[in-house]
Amino acid sequence: MIRLGRWQDVLADVDMVDAIVCDPPYGAKTHDSHDDAVKSTTERPQPRIKESSWPRSNGGCDPQTVRRALNYDAWTADDVGEFVSSWAPRTRGWMACMTSHDLCEAYTDAMEAAGRYVFAPLPFFSPGSRVRLSGDGPSSWTCWIVVSRPRCMPFAKWGTLPGGYAGPSPSCEVVGGKPLWLMQAIVRDYTRPGDLVCDPFVGSGTTAVAALSEGRRFIGAEAMPEHHAIATRRLAAGFTPSMF
Repeated sequence: MIRLGRWQDVLADVDMVDAIVCDPPYGAKTHDSHDDAVKSTTERPQPRIKESSWPRSNGGCDPQTVRRALNYDAWTADDVGEFVSSWAPRTRGWMACMTSHDLCEAYTDAMEAAGRYVFAPLPFFSPGSRVRLSGDGPSSWTCWIVVSRPRCMPFAKWGTLPGGYAGPSPSCEVVGGKPLWLMQAIVRDYTRPGDLVCDPFVGSGTTAVAALSEGRRFIGAEAMPEHHAIATRRLAAGFTPSMF
């Protein structure tokens, strides 16, 4: 089920979920850098990156042709605190939140304040996913996943999990969307079949498809009508359940 509206409003009646798996807005530094890159490609010509130097994991695309402006606001530490303080008491198991490096500390602090055990941020490494068009330093090919669990024995005995994820990040209908293979891997690692997975920032519906295809239940929210329409249409089109 995907509800249209702000999570604070349309998910207020959700008493308990088994896991939070989500990709909320990133920090202002990341948003500003992204938008500056979009502006630079529209206002002045940029040196074209040689095709041989552009990683094939992106299909050989020129990044100048695929960079799109973000159509949602950046998050602050206060936003992170509001989100975690609301959902930590309503999450029976793991919280896995994707973010930018500048908000990792805010997530860690908020989750620890909620009494959860927080792990070092996990990388999602996608070579070639973003190129620094100004040419003044290293490109950012990594997003971060902050995960935490309750401080109780069943989750302390969960088992050893991957220390990160690496792979291609194909284009998505929603700017900033993540690949299906990644969200399926996170769902498999941090939930069990039949669990109720919640994503308060549905976007194009990738986490919803990942959860349902892996035999989990799903509930989520999306505040932007255009994104909600994409996710709803995507779920209506059907998906292939995991064979494993």
